[in-house]
Amino acid sequence: MKITDLLNENTIIPDLKARDKKGVLEELVKPVSDIVNISHEDLVRVLMDRERLGSTGIGDGIGIPHGKLKGIDSLVIGFGMSKHGVDFESLDNRPTHLFFLIITPEESTGLHLKLLAQISKLLKNESFRERLLGTSDRNEIFNIIKEEDEDF
Repeated sequence: MKITDLLNENTIIPDLKARDKKGVLEELVKPVSDIVNISHEDLVRVLMDRERLGSTGIGDGIGIPHGKLKGIDSLVIGFGMSKHGVDFESLDNRPTHLFFLIITPEESTGLHLKLLAQISKLLKNESFRERLLGTSDRNEIFNIIKEEDEDF
């Protein structure tokens, strides 16, 4: 399975407007909530609960907010980008620009961890991050991710 098998182009937000963590999460979940048919408030709550355990801002301008949810059948991924950067309480205390949102069914721990590892691996590539930051076109973002995407 590939990341782009789970990433719907409609869940890509090329220009996040939010300036804080909760605002980013609220923006990221709006298109995803329609796909999983769960209220965006419930999705934000799950993600904020996870953030209280420790920030999913992993450094190098990357955030991978994620959560597990009862009542959904499959994994859903969203992507957002903030040109100005957001204080996401990142491990390196620097602004976060690239966000991959992962929502998984509660019982899919193995797949959840594999997906987190694959996205982390992808985002370690500095030229990949720079290519993403160099565009503001949803379709181009999807294609950049697709070019680098490997089975996980």
